[in-house]
Amino acid sequence: MQIHLVDATYELFRAHYAPRPAVLGHDGVPLSGVSGLVEQLIYLLRDEGATHVACATDRVIESFRNDLYAGYKSSAGMPPELLAQFPIAEAAIEALGIVLWPMVEFEADDAIGAACGVFDGAPGVERILVCTPDKDMAQLVRGSAVVLWDRRRRIVYDEAGVIEKWGVLPASIPDWLALVGDSSDGFPGLPGWGAKSAAAVLSRYGSLEDIPARASAWDVSVRSAPSLAATLRDQLTDALLYRSLAHLRTVSDGVPIKQSSPEELRWNGAPRETWQAFCDAWGLAALRNRPHRWREA
Repeated sequence: MQIHLVDATYELFRAHYAPRPAVLGHDGVPLSGVSGLVEQLIYLLRDEGATHVACATDRVIESFRNDLYAGYKSSAGMPPELLAQFPIAEAAIEALGIVLWPMVEFEADDAIGAACGVFDGAPGVERILVCTPDKDMAQLVRGSAVVLWDRRRRIVYDEAGVIEKWGVLPASIPDWLALVGDSSDGFPGLPGWGAKSAAAVLSRYGSLEDIPARASAWDVSVRSAPSLAATLRDQLTDALLYRSLAHLRTVSDGVPIKQSSPEELRWNGAPRETWQAFCDAWGLAALRNRPHRWREA
């Protein structure tokens, strides 16, 4: 079997900002994000043949990382009409009969990372597809058993693909992000370090701690190496913090993944009464009969 793990927060954002006619529910409530998310999930199940699926969401945008770093991403400045769709999106996922992992202390990315740890190598699991293009999720890739799937571009990144795209092994992605920064998550990286220089050094040394403190000890050619080495020496504490922000947590860290068997992720159809009641409640008549398979009560 293949397991599809969906970053539903990403899909919600993408659908909300997609250049298409707005979807409005009862009393003009904006539901473009919810509608687009549902459409993507139904397409995944119907046209792409997914059988074992789970969705992770950020029930709140803030997480434990905001306590570690004040500049980390938050809900500040987010459109209220988008924030209001988060609980509706979670209700839609559950009404479709799909396993939902709503995160509060942790993030959706952590839930997916923790799930990979639970289900990778489980009996019957041939491959796990992490359904998101986010580069920080590339750290989860393992050979061809756990892959990153950019569904919009139709690109699958296995280990070789991660190396080709970002220049480092999956395990070094948090170190790479610590050096180059991640604007979507709100941490800057180290001055002077770019994607190419970080990839060149980390492809040789693997982790921040293993990079020699002096550029004279580097056996890899990088432009402005003495300056980069000095910056890393002076700002190593910052770099380690940024790596911690980028590092995904697991079940052992407390990420709440209730399921332990892959069969608990099997989608057996949408419960008709539940789904149609959800659509009626929110004014999503166009989605009322969209599921292609029903699970009668």
